[in-house]
Amino acid sequence: LVSGCVSELLENGDSVIRLLSEGVGERNALHPINVMVISLLLGRALGMKSVELHDLGVAALIHDMGKLKLPPNLRQVTPSMIPMERSRYETHVGESVAFAMRMGFPDTVLTAVARHHEMVDGSGFPLRLSGPDLGRASQVLALVNRYDRMCNPANGVDALTPHEALSVIFAQLKSKFDSVVLGAFIRMMGVYPPGSIVQLVNDRYAIVASVNSSRPLRPKVIVHDSRIPKEEAPILDLETVPELGIRRSLKPAQLPRDALDYLSPRQRICYFFERAVNPGPEEAGA
Repeated sequence: LVSGCVSELLENGDSVIRLLSEGVGERNALHPINVMVISLLLGRALGMKSVELHDLGVAALIHDMGKLKLPPNLRQVTPSMIPMERSRYETHVGESVAFAMRMGFPDTVLTAVARHHEMVDGSGFPLRLSGPDLGRASQVLALVNRYDRMCNPANGVDALTPHEALSVIFAQLKSKFDSVVLGAFIRMMGVYPPGSIVQLVNDRYAIVASVNSSRPLRPKVIVHDSRIPKEEAPILDLETVPELGIRRSLKPAQLPRDALDYLSPRQRICYFFERAVNPGPEEAGA
């Protein structure tokens, strides 16, 4: 799986991050898949080579394997956790490293897994390492892991939209992440990452379907149009319609009921990538 994704990434040139329909795969498998996909895209944007990307992808897939040793109620951090429960939760990092060792993965994978909760300001765990002690793969994994958990928490009620998650990371948490990695992440995900609910300048509602990092303000969106069945909802490439843009980001609860039912915002955000297709001269000038 990882080798195939790395090969496709390196062969494709520019890639687009896109939203997958809900129901793709088991819920418990979606987090490592999301983390792998976004980490590989971010690693490539940071100039990582094939071997580095492969090890990063493997680390992303197995970083939480140690949680299988924990009871279900301790697999995610919750505000009600007492210190003893929090300490036990943190043991999943060591268990994940032990799993990686049993599988015979190289030290680069072990290190990335061991440090995927470490922060550059020293506030992470389990070793409270800081910037100089963290490798690039660990920095990527820590950021992407946090982003996906904000969008896809254990309790869906606490979920942030992708746009909100990106805003919170930049406004409140940026001291925890490497500035180069965070800057590349924001450029790659765009202002409105896939899954964001938006209102266009013509007042129509839409959900962002895919983002090309070279044109972050002009994503492809699925537009609410009551005249068309939602199964046939049009996908509009804002790059080809220069007069139409995004006015603002919305929470799903801010949508009118008909738009909410039509766009069906995903309870869980699922990502993959595809080859970027640049608009031709005719489309670009439309």
